Amino acid sequence: MNQASSSRSDLLIAALSPIALLLCWEGAARIGLIDVRFFPAPSSILIKLYEMIVSGEMLVHLAASAQRLAFGILVGGVPALFLGIAMGLSRRLRAAIDPLVAATYPIPKSAILPLLLLIFGLGEASKVAMVALGMFYPVLINTVAGVSTINRIYLDVGHNFGANRWQIFKTVALPGAMPSIMAGIKLGVGMGLILIAIAEMIGAKTGIGYMIWNAWQILTVDTMYVGLLVIALLGFVFSVALDALEKRLVPWQNR
Repeated sequence: MNQASSSRSDLLIAALSPIALLLCWEGAARIGLIDVRFFPAPSSILIKLYEMIVSGEMLVHLAASAQRLAFGILVGGVPALFLGIAMGLSRRLRAAIDPLVAATYPIPKSAILPLLLLIFGLGEASKVAMVALGMFYPVLINTVAGVSTINRIYLDVGHNFGANRWQIFKTVALPGAMPSIMAGIKLGVGMGLILIAIAEMIGAKTGIGYMIWNAWQILTVDTMYVGLLVIALLGFVFSVALDALEKRLVPWQNR
């Protein structure tokens, strides 16, 4: 089997497996094997999603979450990228910051939410800060690891040809660490999706997380599942988009 046939086969399996699961769920709900009060049929969830799209309610929540997520990714990811490359290139800087990262990274980000609410209030800043925290650590750690694995001979060649720090950063460190950086971005975006849903459950009036929490309060279970479905779809879309971006930025990885 050639590579093209193998790829098509993988795509077919990837498409059929969730469809098979949904069909089993639908059948179990229709014949009464599961309690539809807690596990509504996928068809009823899709109908509810359609109703929310038509009414415009879903677009309001989706736009609010997407905006917070985008700002958080930028606020957390960009500083982490530059700091990670600097730490990878400087042993002294890495020795100074590594203990701080090791000490703060294991702290559950959701446990920091009360502190963020105290500092930033109930507005947008606390939610953006939550996403930024989720984005910062994976990008930083993976960037440091990526730069550290670059063969030192490439850095030495750059220095021998008189390259300054910016040129070393742009032509050696950044391209060399890009596969690890992309892995960190993927992890960070996934963590950001989790944290934005948590942050929106407290002190928000819009967003997917608020929609899920409000649905729980008024016991509209199908709306809760709609929120979970939308988060899952967002995760899938981000994954496909980042994979496509990685193929453009790191073409040598796909040969």
